[in-house]
Amino acid sequence: MPFPRKYLNEHEEIVLDMRPHWSFLGGPVTALVAALVLAVLARNLPDWVQYVVLLLAVAALVWAFARWARWYTTNFVVTTDRLIYRHGVFTKRGQEIPLERLNDVSFHRNLIHRLLGAGDLLIESAGERGQQPFDHIAHPERVQNIIHREIEAAQARDAERMAGRRSAELSPLEQLEKLEELRQRGVISQAEFEAKKAQLLDRL
Repeated sequence: MPFPRKYLNEHEEIVLDMRPHWSFLGGPVTALVAALVLAVLARNLPDWVQYVVLLLAVAALVWAFARWARWYTTNFVVTTDRLIYRHGVFTKRGQEIPLERLNDVSFHRNLIHRLLGAGDLLIESAGERGQQPFDHIAHPERVQNIIHREIEAAQARDAERMAGRRSAELSPLEQLEKLEELRQRGVISQAEFEAKKAQLLDRL
């Protein structure tokens, strides 16, 4: 199921919401298919053999349903503020890592993973958890790029907010000096300088 938007913070947006790769269901589905094939082949065998095969088929079916329920209720979410991992059918478990605490995001794919389009992510964060693995991730390179992009965007927003606060703390005359410095360095044009200068002079 999609990640509930009611759990998002103000101005927070979902960038990526995904379930585990379909290979997460591979073991139970393979066991179920094998049990059904055995059930067909065992039709002419003694009754006790058919009962054993039937029990195996039921067990495989229960395993497959339980794994599917876990797959359906698992969310790996990247937002503009944090990384969220939630799973659980009856009891929900969750983990959240703010983007500013992420130190490194790496991935691992063996040959089978590459053929299936899956892989594992290893996320290193500041705090007690340290390195946290996430397996059965679809296209982990793309997910890695998305996380890095959102980290950079979050850092840019934080820098912009800090610059705005520092600018607000300066007096109009000090801001004029900073403005003149930016003009001389070629960061802003003469027209931009004059427009900002007029705004600051109006405040004097």
